[in-house]
Amino acid sequence: MIQRVQTLYYSIAMILLAILLSGIEFFRFVGEKTFYSFNVYGIQSGKVGSEKQGLEQVTSMPFFLSVISFILFIFITLMAYKNLNRQFKLARGIFFIYLILVISIIVFAIIGDGIVSTEPTKRELGLGFLLFILGFPFSFLAQLGIKRDKKLLDSLNRLR
Repeated sequence: MIQRVQTLYYSIAMILLAILLSGIEFFRFVGEKTFYSFNVYGIQSGKVGSEKQGLEQVTSMPFFLSVISFILFIFITLMAYKNLNRQFKLARGIFFIYLILVISIIVFAIIGDGIVSTEPTKRELGLGFLLFILGFPFSFLAQLGIKRDKKLLDSLNRLR
């Protein structure tokens, strides 16, 4: 199991997603007087002069629950290495769920300033956005690795 390349890819994706649980911000909407910061625990607001002091929670979204469950889903897929057909189906599911999550984060980054504030704001991307997007190609590469293993085993079964 450890010598397979998809184990490495899924491990990297799980580590990148687990780093998000530390509260790294995805993006920030900065206005003239206030800013709104989005991380996995929700949206926080504060005054522009005091960056870390006086942050108040605007909305609490259960995005961290979806990140935790997604990490566990990747781990379950990783542990299904004995049944390649099942692992391949789960890998496709991971890829499409990750694609939906990436699209929803990008859409919220684009139209989110109108949702959280009425004043004109500018968007600043954070490290969490980069880490979240970086895990997506690793899930795709892991799916390709599983597909290659499945194809190799199917060709060996034909030789028997």
